[in-house]
Amino acid sequence: MRRLFISLILTTICYSVLKAAIVDTILVPSAAMKKDIKCVVIRPSHPQDENIALPVVYLLHGWSGNFSNWITRVPELKKYADDYKMMIVCPDGHYSSWYFDSPIDPSMKYETYIGIEVPEYIDAHYTTIKNRKGRAITGLSMGGHGGLFLGFRHAGTFGACGSMSGGVALYASGNKFDIIKRIGDTLQYPDNWKKYSVMSTVEKYPPDSIAIIVDCGTEDFFYPINHELHEKMLKLKIPHDYIERPGKHDWLYWANAVHYQLLFFRNYFDKGK
Repeated sequence: MRRLFISLILTTICYSVLKAAIVDTILVPSAAMKKDIKCVVIRPSHPQDENIALPVVYLLHGWSGNFSNWITRVPELKKYADDYKMMIVCPDGHYSSWYFDSPIDPSMKYETYIGIEVPEYIDAHYTTIKNRKGRAITGLSMGGHGGLFLGFRHAGTFGACGSMSGGVALYASGNKFDIIKRIGDTLQYPDNWKKYSVMSTVEKYPPDSIAIIVDCGTEDFFYPINHELHEKMLKLKIPHDYIERPGKHDWLYWANAVHYQLLFFRNYFDKGK
């Protein structure tokens, strides 16, 4: 009996190891910025068929972060990749790119990089669903702005997009978070503060409908603008899921929120089958 028990334990451990999601750290070249940039790719285990094409969620970090933030702070992403049978790609968006192609700094082209170059590279090197019905993009804080900004502006690439605690209205940040370095000050470049803000981007709802999820804690300093965005999308009759619940601008909140978002995207992918 004791041998059988030990055998069962070893079998369970071996099965768990075999099923463990794989985390790759890769270099994704950017022709637009003439450099290679690190990126984390989380691949689910699917031992039955290595040729199964997988949907991909692009998960963006926040201001002052980098490509490794998500997997370091939320290691459960490996389990979620397995549970939801999806790839999770965490590209690097620079310390403070805000995921724009900067109109004043030609060296900063992170909209082109993450909206075009990264998905093209991932599709070329991994077995993925190579159309918008198999791609979603979201992120936290600065990355939440990026998720919606890129989702709306590149709806031909992403069929779903989201935001967690997103800085969705640039004017609310004023001279913080290096936004002035990316789009200029409000006196010299006032139009940029509207053009590059999600709050204005949503006014141009793409002809191909996109699935949208917005999530923000009620104690978050970005909560007022997220609620404002929700109200604006209601007036514009833009379908979206909106979540507000107790929580601050911190990893405790995002570690919980990302689970909801990945489930939302899994449901979206299933509808596209």
